[in-house]
Order: sequence, then structure tokens, then C-alpha cells
Amino acid sequence: MKPIKAVLQDETGATAIEYGLIAALIAILLIVSLRVVSNQVQSTFNTIGSKLSSVNTTV
Repeated sequence: MKPIKAVLQDETGATAIEYGLIAALIAILLIVSLRVVSNQVQSTFNTIGSKLSSVNTTV
């Protein structure tokens, strides 16, 4: 019984797991925010391209 209690009470790996979870959360937040920003940048470039195209055809 003592070895089982010792394993259950051992918290040495808990810090590594917590750091891993924090790193995973940061990675997920970065991926989501980059997707949002990339969609906005793509939309901006499409708007600029269409305006330049319309100016080019009128000249």
C-alpha cells in the first residue's frame, strides 16, 4: 500500500504538465488570432486590388 500512496502523493510531474497545458493554450490562442488577422489582411488586399483594378480600367 505504501508504494501506491507514494505514487499518488508524488507531484513532481505536475509542474511539467501545467507548463505543457499553458504552452498548448498559448499555441491555440496564437493560431486562432492569426487566422482572424489573416482573414482581415486578405480582405484588405482584395479591396485594394479591386480598387486598383477599377482605376486601371478607367484610365
